[in-house]
Amino acid sequence: MVNKQQKVELARNLFLQGYNCSQSVAAAFAPEMGLDEKTVLRMASAFGGGLGGMRLTCGAVSGMCLALSTINGYDEADDPEAKKHLYAQMRRLGEQFLAEHGTLICRDLLEKNGVEAKAEPSPRTPEYYRTRPCARYVECCAALLSDALNEENE
Repeated sequence: MVNKQQKVELARNLFLQGYNCSQSVAAAFAPEMGLDEKTVLRMASAFGGGLGGMRLTCGAVSGMCLALSTINGYDEADDPEAKKHLYAQMRRLGEQFLAEHGTLICRDLLEKNGVEAKAEPSPRTPEYYRTRPCARYVECCAALLSDALNEENE
């Protein structure tokens, strides 16, 4: 069983240390992925800022997808059932995030919270953390993935 509260806190702490939203969610699940934290941080690094600052899919959602794929993914091209199962899991997680936050798009998530969506990463200052809604999304994705993994193991 995955300790949901522990994963949420770890993901939040990683974000508050300066890692991007994708890195924070994915690295919280490094043990479940069978990988060391440093490897996961590198794997997830370009997904921050909605895919490298393009402000597309929320990085926290991308990190959740990366972790889910590593944990429950398939590696046989001729296994359509595994593919269907993984895609259904990801759709459920994405739909839950969407229901809670109204969009999966980084730009929209920032702008609806009064934050200008820029391509370049912002310096991590107290003001940054005070105005950014991203820690909420990181926590949400860590919680959603924890619940999904725990449901599957029941």
